[in-house]
Amino acid sequence: MPVAQYGTTEIHYSHIIDTSLKHGYITVGFYEGVILKTPPIEDDKADKLILSKGRWIVEKIKLVERIPQGEIITGSRLLYLGKRYYVKITKDTTVKDAKVQFTHSRFNITINPDVEDRQSAIDKALETFSRDKAKEKILPLVKNWSETMGLIPNSVSLRKLSKRWGSCTNDNDILINFDAVKLPFSLIDYIVIHELTHIKHKDHSKDFYRELAKDAPDWEDMDERLGDIKL
Repeated sequence: MPVAQYGTTEIHYSHIIDTSLKHGYITVGFYEGVILKTPPIEDDKADKLILSKGRWIVEKIKLVERIPQGEIITGSRLLYLGKRYYVKITKDTTVKDAKVQFTHSRFNITINPDVEDRQSAIDKALETFSRDKAKEKILPLVKNWSETMGLIPNSVSLRKLSKRWGSCTNDNDILINFDAVKLPFSLIDYIVIHELTHIKHKDHSKDFYRELAKDAPDWEDMDERLGDIKL
């Protein structure tokens, strides 16, 4: 398997030749890893293509390289602010259902051994954790960016959104998916900037993107990164 050296990080990737392609493209998946598909090119050019997207690849690997969703057990990895953290689960009869604590190096999840639906209890505790951390981490960003941009929302709410990271209503109420707290700050910033821009432009017109680019000049890259992350 080819390896490209990006700073101190080795990027292992698979190179697939496809004669029908005119340009190369890169994908990053949990099972597939990093895949480069190109028309016939030399190995050194393949490395250069990987390195040209090195920063994006490294960040994407952090997001997708985790134990797949399913039963959360000791040894699982959970996302928080763009990083994956080890999970340790312990049992305690004094705990009602389940409780989550984050130590800045791992997640400690305590669960009552008598709880009927163990996974549902853990999921509910993790949702509470995400909602609380979103209040702590995301709401100040909304306040700071709204003041910087001069775009003040009517209200700001954190909710569980199934198909989007955020929205802005016709009444300028901003809704942010509290699961965004799992993302890197760069992407959280972008979500906030994007929704605040909708206070001025409700659609995705050229005027909207022109305004968006003032505070998020790399909005196209951010859109692509968010599009690769499944809610």
